[in-house]
Amino acid sequence: MKYNFDEPINRKNTNCEKWDNCIERFGKADLLPLWVADMDFKTPDFIINALKQRLEHEVLGYAIRPRSFYDSVKNWLQRRGWEIDTKKLSFSPGIVPAINFAVNVFTQPGDSILINTPVYHPFMYAVNNNGRRLLKNSLVNSGDGYYTIDFDDFETKLASGVKMFIFCSPHNPVGRVWTVEELDKIGELCLKYNVLVVSDEIHSDLVFRPNKHTYLASVSKDLAQQTITFIAPSKTFNTAGLYSSVVYSDNEELFGRFNKFVNNLSISQGTIFGDVAFEAAYTHGEDWLSQLLEYLNGNFEFVVDYLRNNIPQITTRKPEGTYLMWLDCSGLNMSSAQLHEFMVSAGLAMNPGRIFGDEGTLFMRLNAATTRANLQNAMKYLHNAMEKRKL
Repeated sequence: MKYNFDEPINRKNTNCEKWDNCIERFGKADLLPLWVADMDFKTPDFIINALKQRLEHEVLGYAIRPRSFYDSVKNWLQRRGWEIDTKKLSFSPGIVPAINFAVNVFTQPGDSILINTPVYHPFMYAVNNNGRRLLKNSLVNSGDGYYTIDFDDFETKLASGVKMFIFCSPHNPVGRVWTVEELDKIGELCLKYNVLVVSDEIHSDLVFRPNKHTYLASVSKDLAQQTITFIAPSKTFNTAGLYSSVVYSDNEELFGRFNKFVNNLSISQGTIFGDVAFEAAYTHGEDWLSQLLEYLNGNFEFVVDYLRNNIPQITTRKPEGTYLMWLDCSGLNMSSAQLHEFMVSAGLAMNPGRIFGDEGTLFMRLNAATTRANLQNAMKYLHNAMEKRKL
């Protein structure tokens, strides 16, 4: 089946956070939203049809999670080179809650937790809001938007008594897909200093050739014993509103402690529709994902080429993974506040880079998971704003 990602979907007036919450977040309603990390494409038909089929049974009482749910995860990951034991899969109503659960289960107030910055901002909230001490390992920008890990600083921070490292792979917002060599080094150092790794791999399906995602826990048996991994189909198949994710660890003690915490909160049951959509995605999603990646790659190429040819003051590069683009706006010679105001005045709602860490102060995060027409309009708005600025 050929999927049409150019089809415009009107998301306004549907209680959509991205499209209906701009005035609260940006002070202006009439903006083209390129911020919240969900997609403007239809959720795939095989998911919608599975939900409709379940609705034909008109009782929505308590439900159990079937064996086929766990098998769908196992088979999806197996096709991507990672063998798991389904007995070590736990449920969470989303990955951000799961990270907060892990912080509370595996660390104590005052413990040090390390993150790479810039990074998805809820990582920082999970540390700070739970009374832990936040340590930052700044990623190194090579100058053309390609980021690497400063392993000297990384080891220094680990050696200072860090209890947990929260890892983003692929990386949001800089778009890196970490190489096996980088993962080996991360694993070597975390094992050396006995640091637990909490690995958010929600974007693991959104990887573009020639890059290949490697699950951190698959790197070695020793590292698998010191890692807890979070995955979900929600970014890949646009089901974020159904709040369904899974947590995995080969370490029975880690798995048991996490699972007990979730069960004690009485949230392990999830929802009927979250489970149905989750299983349908991982059972029937290969062809849709292949076409999605091709379309997103075209979106990236369009934005990169447009900025290079028309607005060279803003630079970016094609992400290796995720559908998020990291725009370097330092060439505009604006402060962070001025940059945000400029984008809003241009008619665009994007995430200001400063929320991902100090390293992102002069950046903006653009969500490219929308129609090509929307991106074309976004670039026109930006170009028009640049022309007015010259006057």
